Amino acid sequence: DHRDLHLSLRRQRQMCIRDRVIRGHMLVWLKKLDNLFFIVGRSLLGLYFIVPGLSKIFNYISTLTLMKMKGVPFSTALLPVTIAIQLLGGIFLVLGKNLRLTALILFGLTIFINIFIHNFWSLHGDPSQAHEIQNFIKNLAIAAGLLILATKDKN
Repeated sequence: DHRDLHLSLRRQRQMCIRDRVIRGHMLVWLKKLDNLFFIVGRSLLGLYFIVPGLSKIFNYISTLTLMKMKGVPFSTALLPVTIAIQLLGGIFLVLGKNLRLTALILFGLTIFINIFIHNFWSLHGDPSQAHEIQNFIKNLAIAAGLLILATKDKN
């Protein structure tokens, strides 16, 4: 009985050591992919802004109408500014240029868009409220990612 317990403890110890070694190798391997993950993640965030920026160009009048309907101040002036920020900011993210400043500007734009466009709190009883809540929360996650990205600037 005593020998069985001793063998069992020895096997557990060996398994624990083996598991630590395997986890350590996996972490080293994953660490080697950090740069790739950073580039892919940054590029996906960039595309998140480039595509809507282009969409606003091709749907300029309907976007301007939506902004005015939602009460965005200075809509006529802010729409081209928004397009420029989304396109240039998205391109800068993809290229990895001026990450801190770019991410902070896009963070501010995302919060501004959330407040004026995805204002779910003013849609009580409206069927689109749930969709706007989802967009609002999604944009908060994007904003959080931008804040994290702002800490990774190599300049």
